[in-house]
Amino acid sequence: MKTFVNEIDQNQTVQTYFLVINKEVRQKKTGEPYLSLLLGDKTGDIDAKMWDNVAEIMDTFDKNDFVKVRGAATVYANKLQLRVDRLVRADDREVNPGDYFPASKRDRDEMWSELQAHIAAMRNPHLKALLEAFFADPDVALRYKTAPAAKSIHHAWIGGLIEHVLSLLTLAKFAASHYKDVDEDLLVTGVVLHDIGKIYELTYDRSFGYSDEGQLIGHILIALRMLDKKAEQVPGFPPKLKMLVEHMIASHHGQLDFGSPKVPLFLEAMLLHQLDNLDSKLETIRVAIDRNSLMEGNWTGWASSLERTLLKKQRFLAEDDPVATPPAPAPKPKAKPSPVPTSGSLFADKLTGALDK
Repeated sequence: MKTFVNEIDQNQTVQTYFLVINKEVRQKKTGEPYLSLLLGDKTGDIDAKMWDNVAEIMDTFDKNDFVKVRGAATVYANKLQLRVDRLVRADDREVNPGDYFPASKRDRDEMWSELQAHIAAMRNPHLKALLEAFFADPDVALRYKTAPAAKSIHHAWIGGLIEHVLSLLTLAKFAASHYKDVDEDLLVTGVVLHDIGKIYELTYDRSFGYSDEGQLIGHILIALRMLDKKAEQVPGFPPKLKMLVEHMIASHHGQLDFGSPKVPLFLEAMLLHQLDNLDSKLETIRVAIDRNSLMEGNWTGWASSLERTLLKKQRFLAEDDPVATPPAPAPKPKAKPSPVPTSGSLFADKLTGALDK
């Protein structure tokens, strides 16, 4: 029976299957090799170390392979770690692909309909036609509702991109009603397109990673290239309006040292950056606390993307009232997800079938 990462407790003996997200062969002070691994499944990942008998097995598996491991869960630097004493490479047929790919809890077709409703409600005919041109492309449409929003930091799951965008659209509509000088349709366009380059930047036919295009060019430049092509399909699209959309995409990271070639220079561009930063940071906090929920204490391990440890607020407050138990969330109906673009591999086909169940 599969033991998931989020079910592992400290001092627990674990024997189960994982996907190898990262693998490094390092040297002890004695010169002998040891393995530093990042193992994962759909619920998260766990740092793992194998100290003994490494020479015999270190060349028998690689990154993106499935492995069956036996080990003991310990805590190191206030973070859960697996000390592996046995590891063997597993055949793809031994595992259920759906156990290893995190996916949005929301139905992707439902999210797609919600996005289309936002676009249909737009009043600016040029911007509305631009978004319609993007999603009239069936490859773009399928990838957009399937892609993760990031490799690991936030919304890193199948359907994460569109889930992130819909969250931002809710925030954008509120902000536009509050700040009266905001052009709502321009802001909506920036929200929908700011990360669209990630549909080609990220790969997800096994573990999340970067395509060659993503490594060499990155999602901002990919999105600008896509914008050039789609704007040509809209007759009479105003050049200056296109320039504003280009700037919003180019500046949405907010700072030059965060990867933006420009900083935000007008109202909607600044608002897009701030909302994007807010949504991604809050989701990062939620995931970090959720992944550390089984560990003792009121604090998570080090969250490198946020450069801090985080307070487990519910556990902290419960110390004042040990009888109190937070209410369990209502179960959500299991929805049938949309098809996943695949590379035609056996594993990709199995993953598609697993996500369609």
